[in-house]
Order: sequence, then C-alpha cells, then structure tokens
Amino acid sequence: MRVSSAALIVAVIVAFSLVVVYQPAQAAGKTAVAEMKATAGNKVAGTVTFEQLSGKQVKVTAHLTGLKPGKHGFHVHEKGDCSAPDATSAGGHFNPTKKEHGEPSPMHHMGDLGNIEAGPDGMAHYETTVDFVEMEGPNSVVGKAVIVHADPDDLKSQPTGNAGGRQACGVIEAKK
Repeated sequence: MRVSSAALIVAVIVAFSLVVVYQPAQAAGKTAVAEMKATAGNKVAGTVTFEQLSGKQVKVTAHLTGLKPGKHGFHVHEKGDCSAPDATSAGGHFNPTKKEHGEPSPMHHMGDLGNIEAGPDGMAHYETTVDFVEMEGPNSVVGKAVIVHADPDDLKSQPTGNAGGRQACGVIEAKK
C-alpha cells in the first residue's frame, strides 16, 4: 500500500492538532483548603475549600467569621504568601489569562470570585460551583492565596474592583 506525501502530511497535522487542542478534564476528588487568618487589626478567620467535581467544575465553599456585616470582595491572589501584616505579599489578583476584572462570568480574572456577604453576626457562608478555577496545571489556584477584602467588589473597576483593604488571607493547600 502506497501513501501519498499529501495524505501523510494531513495525517500528521490532524494528529498534532488533537494533541495540542485536547485537554482532558481534571479528575474529580481533588480538594484544596485555605485556612484564613486575619490581617493586622482585623479578626476574620475561617476556611475556603476548593473541591474538584466532574469535568471542569470546581465547588468553592467558604465559612468565615469576624467580618463587618455586608458584602466583601473575595478573590484568589497571585502569590501564596500571607506574611505581610496587611497581606500585600499575596500580590494582585490571580490573572494568568490577562482578562479584565469583573463579576464571575465569561470575561473576568481567573481569581474573581465576586463578593461574600456577612450577616449581622459577622458570619459569612459562600458556596458556588464554577468552571474557571483550575486545580492542577499552570493555571492552578493551589499554592495561591485567597483574600477577603474590607469592602464590596464593585465588579467593574480595573484592575481590582475597588474592594478596599485586605482583612484576611489564606494560602490554598492541596489535601490528600
């Protein structure tokens, strides 16, 4: 059987494009947790959990205490470093795809989680499932930091949403 060079070239191009384009879904069951610690002068504490579901779905759950009542900006930041008293060591919003800041929708930073709302008792519970958070690979949130801000994220101001100071910080760590 004789194969023409054109057919061979087409076969190689198709095979290469499948390898480059195909990205398998992440395996369900991976979990990562950020233990939130208050920044200087604040008393916010709690946990933020990231749980890989099926495909690209990641469930994000937060339980926080010590917040003033109302909405607070809630973001993944680029560095897993909460060592500065004001958590500026965590850097800016996690944005490996270089998108504008906004509400969790098709066009936003990968670190944009919107707002978390505290009740009159200062407690906040947040639970959502998203398809833009990654648990492995070059855009993984594992090893990054979660920040809870003092003010609401306006979901439009660039590049950070005008959410005010950082009230709590936690490094996202994989759990076995």
